[in-house]
Amino acid sequence: MVLGLDFDNTIINYDRLFYKIALEKELIPSSLPKEKNAVRDFLREKDIENEWTIIQGEVYGHRINEAFIFDGVIDILKKLRLKNIPIKIISHKTKYPYLGTKKNLHTAAKNWLKLNHFFDIDGLNFKENQVYFEITKSKKIDRIISSGCTHYVDDLPEILDMIPKKINKILFSPKPIKSFNNNWSIINSWKDLPKVII
Repeated sequence: MVLGLDFDNTIINYDRLFYKIALEKELIPSSLPKEKNAVRDFLREKDIENEWTIIQGEVYGHRINEAFIFDGVIDILKKLRLKNIPIKIISHKTKYPYLGTKKNLHTAAKNWLKLNHFFDIDGLNFKENQVYFEITKSKKIDRIISSGCTHYVDDLPEILDMIPKKINKILFSPKPIKSFNNNWSIINSWKDLPKVII
């Protein structure tokens, strides 16, 4: 078994940070839900999508360390590590923002992982060859396959659709949803992960 994990919106939770930055810029009302998609949809409705793109660059770049880790990630990954299950983080993101301050988004994400003890010897003890950030979705899929993943967790159904059927697909959705596909497992929290892979 090799477990593959997405990064954005699967390990790291940006919801409150998108809300916080948009509110600082006075682009949204404080009554808006503290959710990434609520902020995105509001800005699109106001026809200021460029502002959304700039905020994305800030969230994924120089302000990423203000984003939270999803509850249970560290505890569950420690348990899986004790069972000697190989784990890979395989995600896709551009190297630099489309708009705004130029910042290497891959480096920013790895720094966030370091800050959250993924590489600590007494933490998760990840190695550099366990973390991959690919610049396109297709390269991400290629990496999932070449890494030998038998199980893969992602928050995007479109990504799971692209993965070969032989790989066990696990949709991470903090909000309960109906099944997209009978061959997929759906987890609403990290504590549910061991139930679907062990």
